[in-house]
Amino acid sequence: MTDTVVDNLNVQSQEILITPEQLKAELPMSESAAQTIAQSREVIRNILDGKDHRMFVVVGPCSIHDVEAAMDYAQRLKALADELSDTLYIVMRVYFEKPRTTVGWKGLINDPHLNDTFKIQKGLHIGRKLLLDIAELGLPTSTEALDPISPQYMQDCISWSAIGARTTESQTHREMASGLSSAVGFKNGTDGGLSVAMNAIQSASKPHRFLGINGLGQVSIIHTKGNPYAHVVLRGGSKGPNYDSVHIGLTEEALEKANVPKNIMVDCSHANSNKQPELQPKVIEDVSNQVIAGNQSIIGLMIESHIHEGNQSIPEDLSQLKYGVSVTDGCINWETTAESLRAMRNSLKDILPGRR
Repeated sequence: MTDTVVDNLNVQSQEILITPEQLKAELPMSESAAQTIAQSREVIRNILDGKDHRMFVVVGPCSIHDVEAAMDYAQRLKALADELSDTLYIVMRVYFEKPRTTVGWKGLINDPHLNDTFKIQKGLHIGRKLLLDIAELGLPTSTEALDPISPQYMQDCISWSAIGARTTESQTHREMASGLSSAVGFKNGTDGGLSVAMNAIQSASKPHRFLGINGLGQVSIIHTKGNPYAHVVLRGGSKGPNYDSVHIGLTEEALEKANVPKNIMVDCSHANSNKQPELQPKVIEDVSNQVIAGNQSIIGLMIESHIHEGNQSIPEDLSQLKYGVSVTDGCINWETTAESLRAMRNSLKDILPGRR
């Protein structure tokens, strides 16, 4: 037996994590929360199938870092969702994992204390409890499926999932999406190109076999059925926005060529607002006007919104954090959110019933 060390040369340590089954036993789902999730998934599937005339709107903070503020936002959003429910189906954006181009805060699950201590087990508990609490309000939630392990811990709480622009091209994420229980939106590439999203939708709709973990935390071969409710999310790209009618038309052509349903979601933030969050209401208005003009393919929107506008850096002294302000991408404030969605509802309430 050799004395030469060749394994884990760059691994400093390893920690055993709670299993998905143990976390779910500690934080079980109530029947009312389960009903919220099951019913909301069905509504979104019906919207994608053209059986429900409404549009669904995924709206909320760029990322969750403060549970108190998140519940404050959720309670406001639930009241607005009920008010607009005849035209818009509202889903709260509850993002716990943040992809980083280089380095930076990786989200509530990975670093719940915002200080690089990476108490992931604590983050999983906080994240799951928040999702359950929001579901108890009767409000569906969405998140980005980023880490291929974490869905076993909390994907049962999610009504709609996103695959980000950086990971849409990833085989791992396409395989994972094929097994998700919710509908899933694939964003176009960061360059604005559509081909990676088209390929991802086709791939995710097919059965796959890949390595993952089961509820006991054991490494397993996962066999999936394929996800028939994968669709594209336009988020703009390096060449600018792609939500205008010309780009929507090109996307429809690409979807038809790929032989997948012509369902298009528009992300009002990121490059579609030129990374200026205050421009998101203009995107909402433009999309509404396209629907009024006869568009049949746009089925939803994504909006980055928080209690207060803008964003902030994470300070060394966390007591200096401003309440209800994003620590990642900038957001529009609650008042602007409510005003924009009410205007959207009022402009579309008589149009959508006869649309599809």
